[in-house]
Amino acid sequence: MAKLYFRYGTMDSAKSMNLLAVAHNYRKQGKRVLLVKPRLDTRFGATKISSRSGLEAEADLMVDPDTQLDPREFAGLDCVLVDEAQFLAPAVIDDLRRITVDPGVPVICYGLRTDFKTKLFPGAQRLMELADGIEEVKVTCQYCQKKAICNLRFVNGAPTLDGAQIQLGADEHYAPVCWAHYDEATKHISAEASGSVLRPS
Repeated sequence: MAKLYFRYGTMDSAKSMNLLAVAHNYRKQGKRVLLVKPRLDTRFGATKISSRSGLEAEADLMVDPDTQLDPREFAGLDCVLVDEAQFLAPAVIDDLRRITVDPGVPVICYGLRTDFKTKLFPGAQRLMELADGIEEVKVTCQYCQKKAICNLRFVNGAPTLDGAQIQLGADEHYAPVCWAHYDEATKHISAEASGSVLRPS
């Protein structure tokens, strides 16, 4: 039976670049690959899957929260690759799981595991529950050499725990950080607002 994989990592861990490289290798071998992304992710264009390295490709299928995937439409494919899978509704993850059984197509999902508050995204949680294989795409902390496991959100240069879980195109940006630097930055947010605490060193 084909498998469902979840390859997760923090921001800037080259998840989309990994996806695009896998897609390139499949197509170089003459195999059929379907690229999927959530419609709400419009950061690099409505239908673009892009990496910060400059690689990009057109998504073949855009998914909404209420999308229902018909397994018959995936027959004949060699692989399904999903970008930003954390934004998918759990019901869509369930549909992807079923596709690995009938028609039996492997599905590889790439995405964040947790948000800027270290809470699981609904799509990521469902993948953690259902995936046959769970693999971490690793990157080091922006402030040290430890492995990054958290996404630290900044607004106007200051760490924050405010705002919606999904916030595209706003004035915030993110840094991949280890737990120690995440904790250092966020436990003093109220003090930082008064200017008495520095950002992580």
